[in-house]
Amino acid sequence: MNAQLQQLQAQLDGELYYDKMMRHLYATDASVYRELPLAVALPMHAEDIRKLVTFANENGTSLIPRAAGTSLAGQCVGDGIVVDVSKYMNRILEINAEEGWVRVEPGVIRDELNHVLKEYGFFFGPNTSTANRAMIGGMVGNNSCGTTSIVYGSTRDHVQELEVVLSDGSTAVFHGLDEAGFRQKLEAEGLEGNIYRHLNQTLSVPERQSAIREAFPKASIERRNTGYAIDLLIEQQPFDKAGRPFNFCELLCGSEGTLAFTTAIKIHVDPLPKPKEIVVCAHFNSIPESLEAVLIAMSFQPSACELMDKIILDLTKQNIEQKKNRFFVEGDPEGILMVEFRGDTFGEARDQGKAMIAALEDAGLGYAYPIVEAPKTKQAWDLRKAGLGLLANIPGDAKPVACIEDTAVDIKDLPAYIKDFDQLMANFGQQAVYYAHAGAGELHLRPILDLKTAEGQRLFYEITKAVAELVKKYQGSLSGEHGDGRVRAEFIPLMIGEYNYEYLRQIKQAWDPKGIFNPGKIVDAPPMKSSLRYEAEQPTPVHDTVYDFSEAGGILRAAERCNGSGDCRKLNFSGGTMCPSYRATRDEKDTTRGRANILREFLTMNVHENPFDHPEIYQAMDLCLACKGCTAECPSNVDMTTLKSEFLYQYQKTNGVPLRSRAFANIGRINSLAIRIPALSNFALTNPVLSGLAKSVLGVAPGRSLPTVHNISLRRWTRKHADKLKPQGQPLGAVYLFIDEFTNYNDTSIGIKAVELLSRLGYEVRCVKHGESGRAHMSKGLLEEARKLAVENVSAFKDLVSAQTPLIGIEPSAILSFRDEYPKLVGKELQETAKTLGQNALMVEEFLMREVEAGRLNDNAFTTEPRQVMLHGHCHQKALAGIEPSAFILNLPRNYTVETIPSGCCGMAGSFGYEKEHYELSMTVGEQVLFPAVREASREHIIAAPGTSCRHQIKDGTKREALHPVEVLWGALK
Repeated sequence: MNAQLQQLQAQLDGELYYDKMMRHLYATDASVYRELPLAVALPMHAEDIRKLVTFANENGTSLIPRAAGTSLAGQCVGDGIVVDVSKYMNRILEINAEEGWVRVEPGVIRDELNHVLKEYGFFFGPNTSTANRAMIGGMVGNNSCGTTSIVYGSTRDHVQELEVVLSDGSTAVFHGLDEAGFRQKLEAEGLEGNIYRHLNQTLSVPERQSAIREAFPKASIERRNTGYAIDLLIEQQPFDKAGRPFNFCELLCGSEGTLAFTTAIKIHVDPLPKPKEIVVCAHFNSIPESLEAVLIAMSFQPSACELMDKIILDLTKQNIEQKKNRFFVEGDPEGILMVEFRGDTFGEARDQGKAMIAALEDAGLGYAYPIVEAPKTKQAWDLRKAGLGLLANIPGDAKPVACIEDTAVDIKDLPAYIKDFDQLMANFGQQAVYYAHAGAGELHLRPILDLKTAEGQRLFYEITKAVAELVKKYQGSLSGEHGDGRVRAEFIPLMIGEYNYEYLRQIKQAWDPKGIFNPGKIVDAPPMKSSLRYEAEQPTPVHDTVYDFSEAGGILRAAERCNGSGDCRKLNFSGGTMCPSYRATRDEKDTTRGRANILREFLTMNVHENPFDHPEIYQAMDLCLACKGCTAECPSNVDMTTLKSEFLYQYQKTNGVPLRSRAFANIGRINSLAIRIPALSNFALTNPVLSGLAKSVLGVAPGRSLPTVHNISLRRWTRKHADKLKPQGQPLGAVYLFIDEFTNYNDTSIGIKAVELLSRLGYEVRCVKHGESGRAHMSKGLLEEARKLAVENVSAFKDLVSAQTPLIGIEPSAILSFRDEYPKLVGKELQETAKTLGQNALMVEEFLMREVEAGRLNDNAFTTEPRQVMLHGHCHQKALAGIEPSAFILNLPRNYTVETIPSGCCGMAGSFGYEKEHYELSMTVGEQVLFPAVREASREHIIAAPGTSCRHQIKDGTKREALHPVEVLWGALK
């Protein structure tokens, strides 16, 4: 097939790949399934889709449509060509504010669309937990609903028109038709006409209509997505004379790309909701109690009603980002019901919430009812949305599995259904996880199973079958919004009867005679236990590593934590940091998910003597900037920075350490020599000829400036000016200063100002002999050297540092190594010591903020003159400490105003931005948010950035000088 694929590759305006790395990259989605595709296509436009359809017909293969790849039922997995529309087919084509609709390509992200629509006063209502990366095409495929469905319904309720490519390569536009329009379609030629004629002939039969009404889920259940939506078609003209106009869009929504390939979507949008919202977070001592409360809550017509159980709430305690979002949790509830109310004013919304609280109290339901108001409501909803990813953090191979997570019943049946469900799960020895859309009668229920075992796979099937039978008892829907895919398709005959199921097969045959569109989903699916990620009893390889991955069960299980939720695919409009390279390239391989998948694939299927010696892993890791954004923002806690560092170490065992990597890793040693002759060194570093030669030898980008050395090291300065390390008068306290290699040689002036600032404010600064931070060694995979430095530094400070006398640092990435990497590097004997030390290793901004909050420090020492400061935070700081301490202390001078730039990574990322093959990407990352914000700032604005790399990137990208926060405070001293 390679010759044919090569020809296809030349025909497409988009991209086509069939190499090993890309096929393994797209072998999974967010489900439990895995299947190597034939190839991966990234189409540019509808004409590329048409060419792909022609190719599939001529070569007997299939097309698997894919948007964000967050499908839980295996919709994006198959052995044909995976067609990823996310990279190029992501344009908003038309906005009609007068009529309240938009036309988009399928790769447009839901939240991004709403970001644009906001200025028109509109938004698209369906709101999935993945809304900051979920795409409209995927939402159409699954008929997504989300938290707001109780007000705005499902995606199907908004789709007015679909432009598609049919299975014969022809194009069609489906929209609402009156009876005359429908009759006209019956006369049409080609496949489109055949589709209308087939439906008219088969669905007009009274016995079929009766069978559908009798067997399909209750019409009162809004979230019903079992099979094809033929129960909705019989409510339309001409099958129901009093029905709404016929529209095939209602069938295509929820068809999971099995009938046609969508190329453009016209959707109805609503006026923006009332501007002020509050969330009542009602706490309960049991899940049954919380479900009783749902019926009361829904009588007050909230805009959202969502449930989280104790299992998920407990997992939020272990996640850096989500710990901050637990601020409203009181005690140890078994469940929290989050009920949103909106109004024109906070008072109006609050009154609705208080009325509901009174009703719950009268019914004796709940024990605490904190009210969260905007803007903190976003944090509360982020906690709820993180549920899927957090579930991957349960230790061990047994995980909450998506198979019965999409059941929906009539809300009145919900308490009784859950009571029966609990008993059913007890019979299997299971405790399920409960969360999501209680107000819509749908809870995302998950059994905890080890699918690496035969027993786990047996239970996977048995539990799903038993739950399907239970859902049928209540005439519910086995698939509410996540679709049937291949995980539930096997049970569709049970849910709707063999007669109706056979009719679904006829529909598929009429639309797609050769089965080229996403075969094996909804109809004619393989057994649900086939093509799982793991074969039964397949051992999990164990690998010796330098970093301690024992908490996850080894490096492979650390990668397996990624469950495919795709949080790493969010873009700049959503904030956060991860993944900067993906934001620039839009390539799946540049996401944390993509890298974790590649690592898992090749370490699991390894046949090499060195299991890490795979160029495919290197290719996937290459553009990782090691920003640590995933450390905090990935709900599954996938720490790709550490995984990349370990991979490089292991890979270089076989392939050697490049000269450039050795040079960057040993930059401290090189600078220690350069600073002996600073004038000559700096001439060489800035002279175009000499620096150009050095750049050429080391593979540094020609356009990148090189950092110069100071005329004295900070260590030497502290020895020469020991008197400046102590304040005048009685000290308020003492700190130990970690003199990192960057501040020591390049940013000495910042270090001097930090010392002078601290002593002026009343603190004694103590300096002791210690090693370099090892940050550069870690980034380049020189982990044996990094471990030695970590052990040296932990040993140097362990008996000196305490909460009262902390260790403080100036460069975020260096000081935060004590908190993050050192405990995983130093070995078991020093691990607990390193953890304790890490708790008392603070950025200088963290220390100063702590002192202000303790009442030992105030603004008396600072000027009252007004200044405006724009702050860009360091990536490691954002992930491990937060940007808040820097913003807090920059606000310390009474009339200083601080604006935080909503930037992610600056793009430099240590040595990454220096490397010639990464320079262009580095600057592209900077241009997304940071550079424009700095350029737009007036010359009177102070630009502040704690990171040395960030300051260098700002200088190269904008020609503006950025200051460390301690420089800003030093300059503000009276």
